[in-house]
Amino acid sequence: MASTVLIVEDDPHTIEVVQLYLRRDGHQVISATDGLEGLRLAREAHPDLVVLDLMLPGMDGIEICRLLREESEVPIVMLTARVEEEDRLAGLDLGADDYVTKPFSPRELAARIRAVLRRSARDVVESGPVELTYGKIVVNRPRRTVHIGDTPVRLTPTEFRMLVLMIREPGLIFTRDQIIDRVFGYDFEGFDRTVDVHISSLRRKLEAACPNQRYIHTVYGVGYKLEDA
Repeated sequence: MASTVLIVEDDPHTIEVVQLYLRRDGHQVISATDGLEGLRLAREAHPDLVVLDLMLPGMDGIEICRLLREESEVPIVMLTARVEEEDRLAGLDLGADDYVTKPFSPRELAARIRAVLRRSARDVVESGPVELTYGKIVVNRPRRTVHIGDTPVRLTPTEFRMLVLMIREPGLIFTRDQIIDRVFGYDFEGFDRTVDVHISSLRRKLEAACPNQRYIHTVYGVGYKLEDA
């Protein structure tokens, strides 16, 4: 079944070129040229992935990403003209799954979208138990839900994959390279701090649901592990 991709970008020419590449890949494409319309389409059309520019009229991409992450797990690829590492990490910290800096190659963006969609599809078909538990954490893989006790924890797709990876082997230390390989995939083109940002967000959400428990620990100079405090 073809995936539906929503492009939220204020440059009509960019939309036209990206649409051409995505339709060649078999995707259905819808688009919006301002933030408010993009947020409306994301909520009403339920796309399989959102390509989201940071600088938009009406409502910027950071605010749209924040609102979508409060109500949806749709994969988000951000477009940004800001080349500073901190600017790129800001979008990831809000829950974006990947980013592409402008000016960009439409072919590169299409490849990034394929990679993110592959990871999402792999989450659905990956073998293993339906339910994973560790202490008070309960993960239902098919439903993509996480609870700590009776408290639901809303995670992004990337955060969900990280938690599943760690909960399957609690106590095992995962290096950044191992996380990149097993969560992001071999075609990941980001940088090490991308992993740190997603881990930090996952840790923050788990601790908000269970303030007296620290689950994810940093092993300095090595990586991360899931373990009771």
